[in-house]
Amino acid sequence: MSIKFGLSLPQGWALDLASIKDPVKAYETMLSVAQTADESGYESAWLVDHFHTAPPSQEITFEAWTTTTALACLTRRIRIGQLVTCNGYRNPALLAKMASTVDVLSHGRLNFGIGSGWHEHEYRAYGYGDEYPAAPERLRQLREAVQVILAMWTQEEATFEGEYYQVRGAINQPKGVQQPHIPLLIGGGGEQVTLKMVAQYGDICNIGGDLATLERKFAILKQHCEAIGRDYSSIRRTVLTFCSIADTDEQALAAIPANTIARWPQEIIACSLIGSPETIRQRIAAYEAAGVQELIIKFVDPTRLDIIRRFASEFIA
Repeated sequence: MSIKFGLSLPQGWALDLASIKDPVKAYETMLSVAQTADESGYESAWLVDHFHTAPPSQEITFEAWTTTTALACLTRRIRIGQLVTCNGYRNPALLAKMASTVDVLSHGRLNFGIGSGWHEHEYRAYGYGDEYPAAPERLRQLREAVQVILAMWTQEEATFEGEYYQVRGAINQPKGVQQPHIPLLIGGGGEQVTLKMVAQYGDICNIGGDLATLERKFAILKQHCEAIGRDYSSIRRTVLTFCSIADTDEQALAAIPANTIARWPQEIIACSLIGSPETIRQRIAAYEAAGVQELIIKFVDPTRLDIIRRFASEFIA
């Protein structure tokens, strides 16, 4: 089995730390999950970029980039990334500088994930503007931001003149450890804009959906690569999936809250890693056959260290 496994970390946004009221204990819980994944052989650990829960509440939610820095410094080998940084929340030149610094602090273990954003309530609550840009404009902003970030990572004095962003002789030293630059993940599966952007600029994609959807979107990404002369195999293909592992399929399904199951489409349940080890092994094989190279796992209870270790013992060589 050549497929790799990443881990979606408990960060508070999904109410996955709601039972822990002490913020220091909540942080220590998140850190212990990352360190357990690090010790157990997972390829990567991922954070979301949200400021508060959805719907909004007073529950703990840790900020993505400060958390990325802490986890990068307190783990040894696992890669740390974001699914995904919201482009509208930070100036892209500053974000590139932040990422370069974190890549050095982690000794070259950063995956840089970015997307156009979607959470209008956060955008307004934090004062980024009264008018939330429509999706086409957010994608145009993302396209410019990605170009700014790559310029900051590759040019001695970065220059960019766009409609939304301007950079005029910006110096970014150190640029990071990884060569030719920090791997850039562009999140989203929009077939005519986002996947074309991945083909042009991305090193990693993250796409959602059932197996048939994934196969179709990977085929479209390959077409975009061929149109510009890009090697499709140079783009790492990742997918987020849910996992509940138990001795039997029935026990694994019963461990998922009923209100969670009610929200999931049946086609997603059918391909998620829910079941006994043998059932999960079959579903991993189906993902791999569809073209997935890395599965990023969100456990039903992401704070359960025993489950993180069990999955690793079953599926990670």
